[in-house]
Amino acid sequence: MSNRTVRINELIHRELNDILRKHYQHEAVAITVTEVRISTDLRDGKVFVAILANDDDEIIRQMAWLRRKARDIREELARRITLKFLPKLSYAIDETTPRSARVLQMLDDMVRANPSLAEPPASAVSLPQSTPPPAS
Repeated sequence: MSNRTVRINELIHRELNDILRKHYQHEAVAITVTEVRISTDLRDGKVFVAILANDDDEIIRQMAWLRRKARDIREELARRITLKFLPKLSYAIDETTPRSARVLQMLDDMVRANPSLAEPPASAVSLPQSTPPPAS
């Protein structure tokens, strides 16, 4: 990925979050843009969002709202960013947050089942303690 593509990804990421917070603060309170991936030709892009919700119905409702507002969001993005071609954005749910939460939950369950897993092994190398400088 070129440096330009990375910069455009970051710029669109930042601007999308700002648009959601300023223009759709009540509707998009539970939506966070986590990643933007723009194609190298800058024509298409995928926006990954994390949605804070208690159930799948709420996630589906928020994604439907986001897809309905995609055109308005893209128009506002075009006002803020000057590019020869503004990418056509598609939205997808970012699965990394729930997946990492499940991994952490499994690790916690393993430690609860076997508390000795939480203790460092006896053969672990300890770092030397730094001593404070003598007081003058």
